[in-house]
Amino acid sequence: MSPGGSVSSLEIREADFADAADAGAIVTVLDSYASDPVGGGEPLADDVRERLVPALRGQPNTLVLLARDGDTPVGLAVCFFGFSTFRARPLLNVHDLAVIPGYRGRGIGRALLKEVEARARDCGCCKLTLEVQDDNLTARGLYENFGFGDVVYGQSGPTQFLSKPLS
Repeated sequence: MSPGGSVSSLEIREADFADAADAGAIVTVLDSYASDPVGGGEPLADDVRERLVPALRGQPNTLVLLARDGDTPVGLAVCFFGFSTFRARPLLNVHDLAVIPGYRGRGIGRALLKEVEARARDCGCCKLTLEVQDDNLTARGLYENFGFGDVVYGQSGPTQFLSKPLS
């Protein structure tokens, strides 16, 4: 597959953090995402590029899926297992879902989400969670099409995701 081509040769598998090609693919795809306006518009800092894969390897509840076209990394999903106290079951948070710009619109994001969901079901997860910027209409459309929606408990309004930077 080339940019603009079909996805018939797409391969999705779990990343091996000890494999140099997989480690490089993780950094390449996340750097591409970070450099995109929806990812902040700035490439990853050099120290982040160096620490990223060893830090991911050190997180016990990490799942990273890589999408490749042959040897070319074209997308990834970085996920972390958590726990739902209301359901007393694990959950899986999709922290990053990224596709290289020239490969977007080819079903790679959907294929990654399908594999994420399959892994979550295999692990007995009660739900998938993620956050998305309000103005990222393409991603929002993908997620809503895939079954994601605002979280509403009982009679309350939608739940918001909040963040407080610590460093």
